[in-house]
Amino acid sequence: MSVTTDRRSPWFIAAADDDLTIFDRSRPGRRAFTAPTLDVPERPLDELIPAALRRATPARLPEVSEPEIVRHYNRLSKRNFDLDTGFYPLGSCTMKHNPKLHERIAALPGHARLHPLQRPAAAQGALELMWSLQQALGEISGLPHVSLQPSAGSHGELAGVLLTRAFHEAHGQQRTKVLTPDTAHGTNPATVTMAGYDLVKIGTDAAGNIDVADLREKATDEVACLMLTNPSTLGLFEPQIKEIAQIVHDVGATLYYDGANLNAIMGICRPGDMGFDIVHFNLHKSFTQPHGGGGPGAGPIAVSDRIEPFLPRPQVVRREDGSFDLDHDRPRSIGRLRGFQGNFGVFVRSYAYIRSLGAGGLREASEVAVLNANYLLARLREEGVLEHLPAAYPRLCMHEFVLSGAPMKHELGIRTLDLAKRLLDHGVHPPTVYFPLIVEEALLIEPTETETRETLDRFAAIVADVLREAADDPEIARGAPYSTPVRRLDEAGAARQPVLREQF
Repeated sequence: MSVTTDRRSPWFIAAADDDLTIFDRSRPGRRAFTAPTLDVPERPLDELIPAALRRATPARLPEVSEPEIVRHYNRLSKRNFDLDTGFYPLGSCTMKHNPKLHERIAALPGHARLHPLQRPAAAQGALELMWSLQQALGEISGLPHVSLQPSAGSHGELAGVLLTRAFHEAHGQQRTKVLTPDTAHGTNPATVTMAGYDLVKIGTDAAGNIDVADLREKATDEVACLMLTNPSTLGLFEPQIKEIAQIVHDVGATLYYDGANLNAIMGICRPGDMGFDIVHFNLHKSFTQPHGGGGPGAGPIAVSDRIEPFLPRPQVVRREDGSFDLDHDRPRSIGRLRGFQGNFGVFVRSYAYIRSLGAGGLREASEVAVLNANYLLARLREEGVLEHLPAAYPRLCMHEFVLSGAPMKHELGIRTLDLAKRLLDHGVHPPTVYFPLIVEEALLIEPTETETRETLDRFAAIVADVLREAADDPEIARGAPYSTPVRRLDEAGAARQPVLREQF
């Protein structure tokens, strides 16, 4: 796919017009709205806004018509890849379709217009929904006590490690280390550091599982916690999870479950039954709350009986008379994690998802997610893709799997990043690249349960086409993408100089 430079081409004219910014379209005096004549007494500006808070010069705002404003935001909405446009197999992030019914429910006035400072007595419906969601998440996780306060998965991680700290301090212990596998999500090390612990990595064995011998050696009475997800970020289930739990508990540590991969096991098995003490959920992954762009999200936590006294306050509770309330009387709590009780719209969508599917539906969602991943892996093998992109650990996977682009790099001359960028030209969002770090030129793929067989077939065929194209001319993939509003960026430079706006 090439980009034309013929100025007579309709594509070029449209692209050139699309390159104009809202400031380029601005004309002095042009307005989208004219305010009516003031019909109340005018007050001096000093009475309305203190001088210290007023601008020295007017804000630099574009002067445009209403259609230009609408077109501006419409154009912006089309500059990013989204799930409603195409396939989004982003490994470890479960970018599945979010039913539009849930949006309608969340937009109901009683949900959308509820004030966060509303008195509990006047918000019984909302509190009942939150309490019911807590009960459902407790059942799904196998841990009976739930807090909805954390705002995202990373926030839930922090809450879990802070709960671990509070638990050990209540028992007079000052532990200093937290264990994480070398395949852990990138937020795990940051969470450990923020909570004041030292990070200790646990290795992976030849089958892609936790190296149990390494765990035994590093599990000492200095360890506060092991942070683990099951299935792992390699998309593999830990067959020795009960033994791992026993090792951790034998040294008095807690076992923490990173819930990013819960989409593979909902309704099939439960972290609490595996021996985990603390679980965080990504409602914006497994429970169809839209995510991206920084939020909103939610990362509730569920805990065992021994961790419950330390949960954040206030807790949503059901009183003996059947009413619902916020319980602030929690003397051993780690405190409040945010200003209010969480992103309520997220809770509405996730609760609607759980209730609409039921226990059997959640189980089916996980079963199809696992089926789709294994089917896609088989189709990639049939297309000859695994010859250049072999599975990092060739065994039955769960909801996602990892390929290694090392042979592709050496044999075809393109990197995983080149393949990812070229996929954009075919209308497919790239999978996660270069993670987990232990796999060279990693490509982490998660098709989710909401994609059809035909979509998976098309994806496998596209990857095969890109590889055949690279065998003939690797420069095509090296220069991709060609069809996106912005070509390939200097990502390393952007990370070191994150200037995201013009300085006015």
